[in-house]
Amino acid sequence: MINCAEPTTTSTSTTTSTTKTKSTTTTEIPKWTMTGNMSIARRHHTATILINGFVLVTAGYNGFTHLKSAEFYNPSTDTWTTTANLSIARSYHTASILADGSVLVAGGYNGTYLNSAELYNPTSDTWTMTGSMNATREYHTVSPLEDGSVLLAGAFTNSIINQNSAELYIPSIGTWRSTGDMRYHRSGQTVSTLLSGFVLVAGGSNKIDLDSAELYSPFTSTWTPTGRMTVERYDHTASTLRNGYVLVSGGYNSKILNSAELYNPTSDTWITTGSMNAVRQYHTASTLANGKVLVTGGMGSSTALNSAELY
Repeated sequence: MINCAEPTTTSTSTTTSTTKTKSTTTTEIPKWTMTGNMSIARRHHTATILINGFVLVTAGYNGFTHLKSAEFYNPSTDTWTTTANLSIARSYHTASILADGSVLVAGGYNGTYLNSAELYNPTSDTWTMTGSMNATREYHTVSPLEDGSVLLAGAFTNSIINQNSAELYIPSIGTWRSTGDMRYHRSGQTVSTLLSGFVLVAGGSNKIDLDSAELYSPFTSTWTPTGRMTVERYDHTASTLRNGYVLVSGGYNSKILNSAELYNPTSDTWITTGSMNAVRQYHTASTLANGKVLVTGGMGSSTALNSAELY
């Protein structure tokens, strides 16, 4: 018997589910690593990148005496080598490399305030005196300009007066001349030459700790206020990085700091970055050929340091 029942139709419904995945990018904060120690613990010293990539550290104070010793850091071997002594012991001075590769050291303190200046010749490993500044200065800052001259600004000259004056060293004739005054009286500030040729001065002290910053135009010899740092600080360091940012590290503002921050010249803003391994004041910082920043010595929580680290 044939089954004549009607056929049954089955309908199938398909549902498609779409899952959205949100991707996130985490930016790692740059870190600091320790490197070889200097031969002598020192603070209030200077550090200068030479044409061969070595770092020249000069003079300073070790807690007992003002120094005139100097030494080289070799980034390839992480080692230090002593070199010729300065003509005059000094601390709180400045040092800057000139277009011919020599190093200009100016001012400072060694029991008396100094306006003397001297030049280091890396080829002959010798120091010679050059023209004196128009004023005695310590705690001042210095920055080479594109035209080969050197800008020196601010200073501490006695127990009550901070200067806002500035002057220029002219290497071709070995003399100094005055230029425009800063907006603020300050000492213990930092100075950095930006990729634009402008000069950034940041922080310092003038009876109170400062977070203010200002820009010097070498084209008009004038100063203009700019964005404020995230933290008031003086006796800190500042280094111009390959990307044009400026790294500020350490210093003091009621306590010795290990914090660091970056200045963005394009947006005129400051942002925090990774902290150093040690608190440091009166230290130095140098941007190396490989893009890293070498920080040396300074004052730690209780004593002068001979340690160094890289950012």
